[in-house]
Amino acid sequence: MSGEAILEIRHLSKAFGNNEVLKDIDFTVRPGDVTSIIGASGSGKSTLLRCINLLETPTGGEILFHGESITGKGVNASGYRAKVGMVFQSFNLFNNMTVLENCVVGQVKVLKKKKEAAKENALKYLDRVGMAPYINAKPRQISGGQKQRVAIARALAMEPEVLLFDEPTSALDPEMVGEVLEVMQGLASDGMTMLVVTHEMAFARDVSNHVVFMSEGVICEEGDPGEIFSNPRQQRTREFLARFARG
Repeated sequence: MSGEAILEIRHLSKAFGNNEVLKDIDFTVRPGDVTSIIGASGSGKSTLLRCINLLETPTGGEILFHGESITGKGVNASGYRAKVGMVFQSFNLFNNMTVLENCVVGQVKVLKKKKEAAKENALKYLDRVGMAPYINAKPRQISGGQKQRVAIARALAMEPEVLLFDEPTSALDPEMVGEVLEVMQGLASDGMTMLVVTHEMAFARDVSNHVVFMSEGVICEEGDPGEIFSNPRQQRTREFLARFARG
């Protein structure tokens, strides 16, 4: 995909005490990119997303959003997060609110939308993820796959430019994984710019146009999914993918 970069990650590092979790991370996200970040547990993938979403403060390097640094002082984090939305592994829905209210509250509070307009917008995205029949349900009344679809609708209702997904299927029962991946696949084919930390290798191979393989806090290899999956250059990438092929 061509076009101006939306996000540029430059020499990003993150340490927790003496433990350096991310080292010199560099990559670019352009409009319409679907980038899958793969790698073993503990390789720094989720920390990278949390830095991009400003849930963690990077130790070094910078993150540029449309060429502007968002890692300096005085950045409006909630305004930025409205444009760079995040879907979490554990849904993070408000349990005391209905499905519809969960998708309305951020629009009203952060985007300062009128309640009626926010509702209409929320219904559009709930319908898109197949959750319109459940608008009056509370999160405890629906399945994990349905909760994750609501979480995606909530993120979409903010009309972000980029959506970050942090292992969106890893807390789900196997039979629910497909329904969430299907929604994500639909978003990808609609041209949504997505950055996905995932263990779903078929999604990374078939839906992404860019794959980043991380190992021990560094980007070991990145590029076209076809290349990475059929012809990885690095030994570590080969070993990692061989484990999945056997699984």
